[in-house]
Amino acid sequence: MSKRSTPPATDLVWTIPNLLSAARMILSIVFFVLVERQDFAAATVLFLLAATTDWVDGWYARRFNQVSRLGRILDPLVDKVLVCGAFIFLAARPGTSILPWMAVVVVVRELVVTAVRAEMERAGRDFSAGMAGKLKMVLQCAAVAVELGRLGFPSLFRGIEAGGIQAGAIASVLAWAAVILTAYSGAEYVVKAWPVLTGRDPLARS
Repeated sequence: MSKRSTPPATDLVWTIPNLLSAARMILSIVFFVLVERQDFAAATVLFLLAATTDWVDGWYARRFNQVSRLGRILDPLVDKVLVCGAFIFLAARPGTSILPWMAVVVVVRELVVTAVRAEMERAGRDFSAGMAGKLKMVLQCAAVAVELGRLGFPSLFRGIEAGGIQAGAIASVLAWAAVILTAYSGAEYVVKAWPVLTGRDPLARS
């Protein structure tokens, strides 16, 4: 009796990276509840944990050949839920460096890139994240983490400011840098996809 063949990596569902992405979705929901309850210390720790799993599942998928169709959808979806939700919740709080219009830029960029990615993949063209897209995620997470930390661990940040480092200024710089790079990377993706979107790419599937 022959052994059952292992499905190709692209068709796997129950992989470690996909399970990590699913766990990150659950962590995101708990994170939103904690922010709503103003338990910012726990929210800070949970956000950092969720952001770390994003790096881990991507590394694991590439290292152990577990890149899957589901993972290519689930991983960026959960990232968008976590980061967009964090920006929205923090923008709703007075006094933070993340302003409402910044949250709008982040959300609109993600909606545009999601639509463009769907069209690119339908056309059979590569649409992997570029360096700007990866860096904007780092800056977004850093901006959110600093703002949460200021709210959750005020005594720690007062100690930092006593040493001459203005945490508020750092948070503001991170927020602005994140939004600028968010807009830039979104424009970069649109430019990359423009031949496909306008029907001028001869290599795209019809």
